[in-house]
Amino acid sequence: MMETASIAVDTAKRKGVHHSVASLIGNRENPTPVIMLNDRMCPHPGFELGVKLERTNIFGSIKDRVALKMLQASKINNGQTILEASSGNTALALAALGNALDVPVEIAIPERAPQEKKDLLRLLGVVELWEAEDELCPLFPNEGARGLAKGLAESEAYDGQYVYLNQYENDLNVQAHYESTGPEIWDQFEGDIDMFFAGFGTGATITGVGRYLKERNPAIKIIGVEPATAEHSLSGMKRISDLAEEYVPEILDLSLIDDIIEVADDDAFQAGIDMARKTGLLVGPSTGAIVHAALQYGQKNKGVGVAISPDDAMKYTSLYAKYLNRA
Repeated sequence: MMETASIAVDTAKRKGVHHSVASLIGNRENPTPVIMLNDRMCPHPGFELGVKLERTNIFGSIKDRVALKMLQASKINNGQTILEASSGNTALALAALGNALDVPVEIAIPERAPQEKKDLLRLLGVVELWEAEDELCPLFPNEGARGLAKGLAESEAYDGQYVYLNQYENDLNVQAHYESTGPEIWDQFEGDIDMFFAGFGTGATITGVGRYLKERNPAIKIIGVEPATAEHSLSGMKRISDLAEEYVPEILDLSLIDDIIEVADDDAFQAGIDMARKTGLLVGPSTGAIVHAALQYGQKNKGVGVAISPDDAMKYTSLYAKYLNRA
């Protein structure tokens, strides 16, 4: 039996020298940074917006936290393979951590996922990259990438070869944010926060952070951000509104959500371009969507807000390309 919990956060005596990639994933002692947007990007009097840069995690996204938490809790027998369905960021983190631990990883990924993410997964040497024809964030648990991964894991033909982590229904996904992302934000602002903005995907970030913040101050507003339509190009995001209850991600706690703002693709990508040109921050389109929604909210609401920036622009240059000619 391989104990993957051996990915411990090290405490090297040499400053800046690390012996484990896990220590380069955000935690309360070493939080990912928050940058306050300047007046050019956030011109609303009485409203301040900080952006928490999850791109600074070692593998480039907020999903590093989740991958680490799920792997630490996994018990993998010799010869078994980690299997996950992902639109890219969780897959990248799992593949990289798998390499560090000598654990094979296979990924079911939507065909519409950005090519850059697929190329990076191949660079990491993912044993098998299963491409499924489906939405970036599927509605049904048994369709597309999720259905493919579930089918492989449960198939008698593979006879227990796979350990399927299933981030969409895994409580460890929420726990990762309750134990790290939420406390980091609270500490960084010393509790002086009025609203928190995050996108809907698996529902883990907004649930874990929202629960932590609400426990400390129930007055903090938790604002969810979703694509304006079910057909969208915002990798990792999911439209929650109008979904039948059985299709809402199991780990999403809607009782924590105070408001939901929808954002069109054009507005999300334009906000990402604006951030690059007005602040120098290179962020992904999901960040663009979250920041656009937060700035809308800030037009009518005062206080201190924190927006999650899940990753950077580097994995979406091909998607940004068509918007650059308009900008």
